[in-house]
Amino acid sequence: MERSLSMELVRVTEAAALQSARWMGRGLKNEADDAATTAMRTVFDTIHMDGVVVIGEGEMDEAPMLYIGERLGNGEAPFVDVAVDPLEGTNIVAKGTWGAIAVVAVADRGNLLHAPDMYMDKIAVGPKAVGAIDINRSVTENLQSVAKALGKDVSEVTAIVLDRPRHEEIIKEIREVGARIRLITDGDVAAALNTAFDDTGVDILFGIGGAPEGVIAAVALKGLGGEMQARLMPENEEQLARCKRMGIEDINKVLTIEDMVKGDDCIFAATGVTDGELLKGVRFQGQSAFTQSLVIRAKSGTVRFVEGKHRLDKKPNLVVE
Repeated sequence: MERSLSMELVRVTEAAALQSARWMGRGLKNEADDAATTAMRTVFDTIHMDGVVVIGEGEMDEAPMLYIGERLGNGEAPFVDVAVDPLEGTNIVAKGTWGAIAVVAVADRGNLLHAPDMYMDKIAVGPKAVGAIDINRSVTENLQSVAKALGKDVSEVTAIVLDRPRHEEIIKEIREVGARIRLITDGDVAAALNTAFDDTGVDILFGIGGAPEGVIAAVALKGLGGEMQARLMPENEEQLARCKRMGIEDINKVLTIEDMVKGDDCIFAATGVTDGELLKGVRFQGQSAFTQSLVIRAKSGTVRFVEGKHRLDKKPNLVVE
């Protein structure tokens, strides 16, 4: 893939963030998601690439989505798989709370796991704790191992977990072992990312979230040098059959980052919609808007934070003709 594609993908996430941020705090999550999705499509159509969506978001709750199999770009090389979450944190935007982002990831054609829209159990850490986690071990054992890798006492380790009833036992065990915990309402792509940056204060991610979000997070962590392990969790025969149709035969297999994204030529881009630990949200000032984005290219190991000032009167349709 050309280096220039990295910045083109930032244009995509910026557009999605700008449009969805207008719905912040208005209690209309589907409208915010639809705005992000439409914006992504509009900008993708201007990019020199032949992309196929292999991971789309929204089937579970019937939200607007870029659907699996959709073609993106102008049909020219490079030929890539695309994973999208136009708005990770629809509820966050609806409520005007912390940590919503617009996200896209790409890899060479055939290199992304075609993850069905179902639950996935995940554990993730940043570069300093690579080799210290094992999804088959207990929460306590993983926390102790990560603490040792980081040169910390367990009481200084912070785990991040989605605040869901299904995580009651995980939360209980984290507290019993004496570790710190940050509970989040939504957004486990951002949560996985946070494990790889020291200034977020997050050391390890535990818990069950969406499989598509898991693969997107794997692309980011690959570029950042982190580690993630996961296991699909189909809830019924229909979901099990869907896994098999998508080429996933061993449902119980522990998936590594290499299983979720093959090769080293992959790119992750995200733009903040609302303020978070890592990225600032969109700020509107008259005919201007300000964004902060993150773009990661695994092949080079380059991590860029991109500040954008957008003249909204000069590109009312998100792109300059």
